[in-house]
Amino acid sequence: MTILVTGATGTVGRRVVEQLLERGEHVRALTRDPARAEFPAGVETVRGDLADPASLESALDGVTGLHLITFDGGLFAPLTTGEEIMRLAREAGVRRVTVLNGGGDTPMETAVRGSGLAWTVVMPVEFMANALEWAPGIKAEDTVREPFVDRLSAMVHESDIGAVAATALTEDGHGGQVYLVTGPQALTVGDKVAALVAARGRKIELVELTEEEAVTGWRADGMPEDVIGFLIDVYRDTPPEGRTVIDTVEKVTGRPARTFAQWAEEHAEFFRA
Repeated sequence: MTILVTGATGTVGRRVVEQLLERGEHVRALTRDPARAEFPAGVETVRGDLADPASLESALDGVTGLHLITFDGGLFAPLTTGEEIMRLAREAGVRRVTVLNGGGDTPMETAVRGSGLAWTVVMPVEFMANALEWAPGIKAEDTVREPFVDRLSAMVHESDIGAVAATALTEDGHGGQVYLVTGPQALTVGDKVAALVAARGRKIELVELTEEEAVTGWRADGMPEDVIGFLIDVYRDTPPEGRTVIDTVEKVTGRPARTFAQWAEEHAEFFRA
């Protein structure tokens, strides 16, 4: 089988590629700039753009499985080309499609659900990789500054998201499913910091910001107001699906979800000066 992974240079896309390779699949990775992609050996890299469906025609040749994202890679605008991409996929003989949920209803996901193919929606909660946002402050002053430090997150390892997608793309029985994907623990900010301390072998001070201090800092960093509003809402009152552990990873892949402690060990060098 040949499986085409779009969004292949993204945080999750790279993990989908890796997990498919581990399964011994022939992986074709779509990117706007193949020269800069730096995929593992054995990956077939092709040029293409989801915003330009015509650029996918040759990339879909011989493809049986297709992994999609819902947003344009440049400005993160919702992709509106889903219907045309699904038409090309059907014509190419694609049998299975996974789509990474973009946090709500999107034209691409709607097109995938109505495609007539065996589709699976992969809906992860917070990525463990979001902790990399703390790396500059930790490296510079051994400090994490965050509001609402008691908020809970069932954050998920990116490799587990990739593994769920890879399973759905290569095995029967996942068509028509929406998989909410979480990690194995609901963690506070303090829990995450403690795991990073253990991984890097050096203390980290956790400083709790007030809501006003956090908003002021985000604005100074140029964060858009709609993003600031979203963060405040989610941090102040995290939705149940974002803080409730479910066993999707184990049910779909047959092995337990990776812990944040594992993720911290794997990425410890990013937090060392």
